[in-house]
Amino acid sequence: MNVEYILIRYGEMTTKGKNRGRFTSILRENVSKRLKAFEKLKITTTRDRMYIKLNGEDHEKVAANLKEVFGIHTFSFARKVDTELDAIKVGALEAVNELGDSVKTFKVNVQRSYKQFPLNTPQLNRELGGYILQNTDHLTVDVHNPDVAVRVEVRDDATYITCGEEYGAGGYPVGVGGKVMLLLSGGIDSPVAAYMLLKRGVSIEAIHFESPPFTSDRAKQKVMDLSSKLTRYCRRVTLHVIPFTEIQKAIHKEMPASYTMTIMRRVMLRIAEQVSMNRKALALATGESLGQVASQTLESMHTINEVTNYPVLRPLLAMDKLEIMEIAKKIDTYDISIRPYEDCCTIFTPSNPTTKPKRDKVARFESRFDFTELINEAVSNRESIIFENEMIRTQSSTKEEEIDIDALL
Repeated sequence: MNVEYILIRYGEMTTKGKNRGRFTSILRENVSKRLKAFEKLKITTTRDRMYIKLNGEDHEKVAANLKEVFGIHTFSFARKVDTELDAIKVGALEAVNELGDSVKTFKVNVQRSYKQFPLNTPQLNRELGGYILQNTDHLTVDVHNPDVAVRVEVRDDATYITCGEEYGAGGYPVGVGGKVMLLLSGGIDSPVAAYMLLKRGVSIEAIHFESPPFTSDRAKQKVMDLSSKLTRYCRRVTLHVIPFTEIQKAIHKEMPASYTMTIMRRVMLRIAEQVSMNRKALALATGESLGQVASQTLESMHTINEVTNYPVLRPLLAMDKLEIMEIAKKIDTYDISIRPYEDCCTIFTPSNPTTKPKRDKVARFESRFDFTELINEAVSNRESIIFENEMIRTQSSTKEEEIDIDALL
């Protein structure tokens, strides 16, 4: 197939009124970043379409990348012809003939934004359908369930002809919805939560709590690999690794066993809030699913949320485990997540954690030990790692430098 253009149709952003221009601009930037390896491409945008001129680049490889860009509803391989009746007829016939004899039925679907075209939409539908029938011997018309729909978009500058479409990632372009700080544990759920948030147009940074020597370098590597994998769907992910050992030891020593999980989660949110303030994130997020484990009951969430003024987003709240696992496999994080390395949430796990923690009890327990100094120290000593197009950098408050992954561990 000789493909000259790819025509992109926008997703939900078409309803955004005055913000539509900003959404379109960000989508174009995201597409350009994703396709930067294809140096010959030329991208143009209009109010409701984006056009990619391939200039000889592999259309299948370009399409594979577009499927992972949020903000794209569908896209089609297209041919561009002059907005003139004979040229449109020839282009439509050539497009159908390229599909081969396996296609037996078709219909024509004209969209005529150029109202000065001499034929109206029904007339052009009939004209093109008749021309295709006259010049093929294996096709019939089926307007209800055709093998292929020949879509013809008549515009003032050119006409685009497509046969079939592929679905993009949908949602909003990443970057239109502010920044969220995600608690990334290394399990199956939190990377899926990241994916769902990205689909709503937010940028994400991730925060991970490590407790060496109770957690291993391989557990940290797993989270780094997940962060890298998520860059398929966004420009970059900054991962903040929090040293959590001393805090966990204090919780284990000073707090009642049945409440250690609740108090640990509260401390995590207090740390995440501080990092979010520094990084200008507008919300926290977790991979929690209602009722999945003891710390994910409504009572637990109610008590844990008390320590932060930030909204805590839980995009997986109403999903069951099988649904979450299916998405994890789709986005290629599942095999990384099931690597058998413990994170800090699985060490010191009490045998009978409370599922209905009370705020007054937690306040009484926490009054016995002041975590403030340990929290401030953990935030100050965090390690921040930037993942961008598979390139990894460490970041401090004063400088950035590229390093090899192995050097981090």
